[in-house]
Amino acid sequence: MQPDTRMGLQLRSLVKSDGELELSLVRKPVPAPAANEVLVRIEAAPINPSDLGLLLAGADMSRAAKSGTPDQPLVSARVPDAMLRSLAARVGVSMPVGNEGAGVVVEAGSSAAAQALLGKTVAVLGGAMYSQYRCIPLEQCLVLPAGATAAEGASSFVNPLTALCMIETLRGEGYSALVHTAAASNLGQMLNRICLQEKIPLVNIVRHEDQVTLLRSMGAAHVLNSSAPSFIAELIEALTATGATLAFDAIGGGKLAGQILMCMEAALAKKSAQYSRYGSPVHKQVYVYGGLGTGPMELSRNFGMAWGVGGWLVTPFLQKIGPAATQRLKERVAAELKTTFASSYAGELSLLDALDLEAIAIYSKAATGHKYLINPNRGLAGASS
Repeated sequence: MQPDTRMGLQLRSLVKSDGELELSLVRKPVPAPAANEVLVRIEAAPINPSDLGLLLAGADMSRAAKSGTPDQPLVSARVPDAMLRSLAARVGVSMPVGNEGAGVVVEAGSSAAAQALLGKTVAVLGGAMYSQYRCIPLEQCLVLPAGATAAEGASSFVNPLTALCMIETLRGEGYSALVHTAAASNLGQMLNRICLQEKIPLVNIVRHEDQVTLLRSMGAAHVLNSSAPSFIAELIEALTATGATLAFDAIGGGKLAGQILMCMEAALAKKSAQYSRYGSPVHKQVYVYGGLGTGPMELSRNFGMAWGVGGWLVTPFLQKIGPAATQRLKERVAAELKTTFASSYAGELSLLDALDLEAIAIYSKAATGHKYLINPNRGLAGASS
C-alpha cells in the first residue's frame, strides 16, 4: 500500500457565505513524512476554549441540527450576523480543528532524529489534531516521559506554556504578584501550582463556591468568588496583601477587568501617603488572553491614569523569547507532566461522538469540570486505501 493512497478521517469546520456553520468528517490523504517529519497516530486531543472558537465559530449550537449518515454525520447551525464580519477570511474555507494532541509515531522521515522517534509517544502542536493521523515537523514534537500515556500528554503545550509564559511576563515586566480569572480551569490549577512552587503571590478569581473549595484544597491562599456580595471588599483585601498590579483575564467581556483595575487602585491608595487626582503612579495592567465573556468589556474610569488593558497570546510571546527559551519551557513541561502540568478531563470522545448534539451541548460550555478529549482513532479503523 503506497503512502499517498492511504486516507484518514479528519474533523472539519466550514462557515458558508449564508452564515451556516457545517461540521463534518472528511477523508484526507495520509502523507509520507519528509526527512525531518514524523507521522503520528493521534490518540488524544483536548477541546480547549481556543479550539471551540474555531470549531463552532460563535454559532448558536442550541438550535443545531444533525443530518447525513451514521458514518458521515453533518451538524449545522446558524452563525449570528454580527459574527460574520469577523469571520470573513474563513467563509467558504473548510478548516481542520485541534491545536494540540498526542499519539504514537508510526512512521518517520529519513533523518536520524526522525527515526529515533519511531514507536515513541509524543505530544504535538500545529493544528488539525482532530485527525486520525498528523504529519508533524520534529520541532513541533515533545517526547513524553517513559510510561506517560497520550491522554496524559495531550495538553502539553497550550495550557502549560501559557501558564509558564505568564510567569515569564511577570518577571520580564518587573511585577511580583498576579491575578488570574477563571482560575479553577486546568490552566488555573497549573498556574497555582507554579506560583506555590516559586512563592509568587497569586490572587485566584472564580465564579462558583465549589471552585473556591477546590483551589483552597490545592493550597491556594487567595481564592475569591466574583459572584459573592463581598467580592469587591475581598479583592481589595487580597490585592493589599499581595501587592498584585498585574492580571491575566480569561473572561474578556463584562465588568471584571474594570473591577480588578479599580480594586488595584484602591489597594494602592490604602498605602499611599498623599492624594493625587491622577491616582497612583504605579502602573496597573490587565492582559486579556481569552474570550469566555462574549459581551463588551465595561471599564468605569475609577482607577487613575496609570493603567493598561491589552491582548496577550502565548504564541507571539514564545516567538518573542525565541527557540532556546521556548525549548527550556517545553523541557520543564515534560519533566513535570504528571505533577505541575497534570490535566483532568470529564471524558473521551471519538470523532463521531464529537458530532453528537448532546455531546456538543456539554463540551461547548467550556466550563470547569467539563473539558473533554477527542480520540480520533477511538472506534475507527486505521488509515485505509
